[in-house]
Amino acid sequence: MIHSLDDRITLRNGVTMPGLGLGVWRVPDGEPVIHSVLNGLEAGYRMIDTAERYHNERGVGEAIRRSGIARDQLFITSKLWNDDQGYESTLRAYDTSLKKLGLDYLDLYLIHWPITGVYQESWKAMVKLYQEGRVRAIGVSNFHPHHIESLKEVSDVVPFVDQVELHPLLSQEPLRQYCKQQGIQIEGYSPLGTGTVLDNPVIVKIASQYDKTPAQIILRWAIQNDIIVIPRSTQKAHIESNAAIFDFTLSASDIAAIDAINQNKRNNTDPDTV
Repeated sequence: MIHSLDDRITLRNGVTMPGLGLGVWRVPDGEPVIHSVLNGLEAGYRMIDTAERYHNERGVGEAIRRSGIARDQLFITSKLWNDDQGYESTLRAYDTSLKKLGLDYLDLYLIHWPITGVYQESWKAMVKLYQEGRVRAIGVSNFHPHHIESLKEVSDVVPFVDQVELHPLLSQEPLRQYCKQQGIQIEGYSPLGTGTVLDNPVIVKIASQYDKTPAQIILRWAIQNDIIVIPRSTQKAHIESNAAIFDFTLSASDIAAIDAINQNKRNNTDPDTV
């Protein structure tokens, strides 16, 4: 468990990754995403999570340049989109993302969705990028255990990260246990359930007890469960508030109460139906 915004979690290959980062899904390119990222970096975030599909890699790159923060102090993630999957197209897509971001390498590159018939070839290309030292770590997003198992048919390299929708209404406990056994770090996107969890009575009650916001309680629950989280916000106050979760600790009973509200409720697509 991390204890500050500066703390990092060590992946299976020794690469260290911040436990709390900034997501930029649905943040428009240009000034909106530039300001969001700059506000995050100013607040102390050092991990930015983008994707080709978000159409804002250029803005993220511009914010990185404007920040003046040394590249080796940052952890930048992007993702391979569905239309680019396949061996050669994956290699081209990686180069395209680097060009848009204006970077020489990524810290983490993920397959965005398990597209049947091509994601294994995509993984072989990801492994090539990793083994050539062009990316520090590789992983997947929205993969169930059976998808990950099928990657073992084409490579000895197992993903270092699985980034999935994860929040108190979709706690993904079976997947979390599988990944723990495999040495795969779980990372949760939409940790606030795209807002659907914020007014949950259990969350609201616990928030009042700690004099914290519901969002802070949810993020703290994730952190104490060793889940890396990447909440999205374009508001400076929310970005700062989301990071202010290291001055309290949820009790075991409160963690259990939050665990109990799980409904296996997805706000995004089930990976098996993509």
